[in-house]
Amino acid sequence: MNRIPVNRELLTWARERAGLNTLELAGRFPKLGEWEDGTLLPTLRQLEEFARTVHVPIGYLFLPAPPQEALPIPDFRTLPDRVVARPSPNLLDTIYLCQQRQDWFRDYARVHALAPLAFVGSAGVQDSPERVAEAMRQALALSVEDRQRVPTWTDALRQLAAKAEDAGVLVMASSILGSNSHRKLDVEEFRGFALADDLAPLVFINAADSKAAQMFTLAHELAHLWLGESGVSDPVAGQPPAQRVERWCNAVAAEFLVPLAALRSEHEADVPVGDQIQRLARIFKVSTLVTLRRLFDARFIDKATLWQSYRDELARIRALDRGGSGGGDFYRTLGARTGRRFARAVLSSTLEGQTLFQDAFRMLGVRKTATFYQAARELGVMS
Repeated sequence: MNRIPVNRELLTWARERAGLNTLELAGRFPKLGEWEDGTLLPTLRQLEEFARTVHVPIGYLFLPAPPQEALPIPDFRTLPDRVVARPSPNLLDTIYLCQQRQDWFRDYARVHALAPLAFVGSAGVQDSPERVAEAMRQALALSVEDRQRVPTWTDALRQLAAKAEDAGVLVMASSILGSNSHRKLDVEEFRGFALADDLAPLVFINAADSKAAQMFTLAHELAHLWLGESGVSDPVAGQPPAQRVERWCNAVAAEFLVPLAALRSEHEADVPVGDQIQRLARIFKVSTLVTLRRLFDARFIDKATLWQSYRDELARIRALDRGGSGGGDFYRTLGARTGRRFARAVLSSTLEGQTLFQDAFRMLGVRKTATFYQAARELGVMS
């Protein structure tokens, strides 16, 4: 049995990169501890299986030292009360996948002579959040009243995503990497990211979060596009981020979803804060943390009340289940996971012979030709 000389430091790095310990891997690799301490070498087959399990290219395990992996886009996730660890394989691979999709769509847009989108990069952090939020509402053709008329947070989220796609944004939302249900995205690591581009602007939302929280993330990432600034975000409505860009995007998102003028008209002075934020969240289809922050912005509550209520509400939310339950209709999920705008473009381009089926399968996360054709019918690309 041929054993492969491998740098044991690389084995430990790959395991820790995947967020796993030796006990979690003991069932599949009972000799992992001996590999890592150098008393035993793995076979090539064992090493290939290990690489697949920890989601690392096998070539990395033959490097002289662990590579320094950085996010390919700016990282805006650092919050004042915690340090962001190195990016997980799932986050990195999600960004890489979305960059591949964006590259494809950029070429598609050029072939079809699609016009550049004027709103991408049209704003700066010196601009008032109120002006930019109104510009977003105009570009998306979506008023506050339109959102208030839909019955649920899920409907409101679908409405906002659809309006953004109609305006030219690729909106993708998933709780897993691609179509791999074994690689779940951690909402504690990131909530979303934006890839700014005037032909193929892309927003990705971590669907493991609650629907109300996803509303704020989507609005926040759209603000990133208006700013023309790509980046990974962890937007939390109640906490002011350390970076100026994130503070500005939060302010734009809050004003876009809950304009202060509309809030003041809906505010009821005699209602306790806890009941007030629940009522306002239902009206505006946002999270209670957003409405709590907006009450403070409107000076209906003071800072002490804000933070005490924020801690209480955060504890309540954490006791509830997240919104990303998975499952559901496959073709509706496909439309959300890849974005209807992107999926329809890939399907039509492939049917026209401009894109290879194998490339379409990879970008859409489908494996069977029958599934591809059914998706084309479900998404209205073919009858």
